[in-house]
Amino acid sequence: MSKRGYISRYLLILKKLKSKPYTGFEELIEYLEHEFQFLLKNDAELFVGVSKRTLQRDIREISNMFGIDIEYSRQHKGYFIAQNDYENMNFQRMMEAFDLFNSLNIAHDLSPHIYLENRQPQGTENIYGLLHAIKNRFKIEFDYQKFWEEDLSRRSVEPVALKEFKHRWYLMAIDDKDFTLKSFALDRLSNLGITAKKFSFPAYYDITENYRYCFGIMSPNHEGPEEVVLSFEPLQGKYVKTLPLHETQHILEDNDDELLIGLKLYITYDFIMELLSFGENLKVVKPDTLAEHIKTAHQRAFEQYRVSG
Repeated sequence: MSKRGYISRYLLILKKLKSKPYTGFEELIEYLEHEFQFLLKNDAELFVGVSKRTLQRDIREISNMFGIDIEYSRQHKGYFIAQNDYENMNFQRMMEAFDLFNSLNIAHDLSPHIYLENRQPQGTENIYGLLHAIKNRFKIEFDYQKFWEEDLSRRSVEPVALKEFKHRWYLMAIDDKDFTLKSFALDRLSNLGITAKKFSFPAYYDITENYRYCFGIMSPNHEGPEEVVLSFEPLQGKYVKTLPLHETQHILEDNDDELLIGLKLYITYDFIMELLSFGENLKVVKPDTLAEHIKTAHQRAFEQYRVSG
């Protein structure tokens, strides 16, 4: 069986246990045989019979490869996934990617009916090297292209984390030039070099805590997070409920006239630009300083369309 076949089997096992914890052996095997009928169209050697010994080996490989532990419950007579909340998010994203990959692979002859977004590569080819450097605490060097500068600049940094925002990946690193924590977009990073120079993680840095009340990739300012209340017109509110602006979002009111939500975060440029994108469908209720900022920005935009004379 091909390597893709083994990985597909591992992910199908995870997918089944995600949808139905405490699945017994016979039911799990029946599910694998059914699902592999779709995948066989692209790889005739994809499936081999699964014994209990094979399943135990698969469980060990899943733990080694994906860091996800599968255990057997004697009480419920079935297998289940043991993981915490953070691991659950990684797992959900992995399964999402697996479903998309297999769907596109099976439907390669249906290209007229599948329209993918046409976008530039996001620099993900460097993720593995960056994770290696972060894990082993190696300093790295790379060329970086800022949008507002024509020339590339060579950077030497201490990498501490990777962060995703709006389908882009960013490296969070301490720049050797001024010892400041900065973000670098991976799609503008090239010629990555991993050095043998070691560094120590700053004691104060925890990406989860540092960005808990942040929107986007901009670091917190010197002021603390603020309580924000936003009012959306009902139709726009439906989108905001299904795709929350931030993890702190909670509903205050939801009726035929408006969706009122509350959030707690730092008021940064990233967040302000996101609010402006809603146009007339959004009203900032509080804080007053944010409401005034949005109002002024809309007024300036309106002034650009005034006809002189």
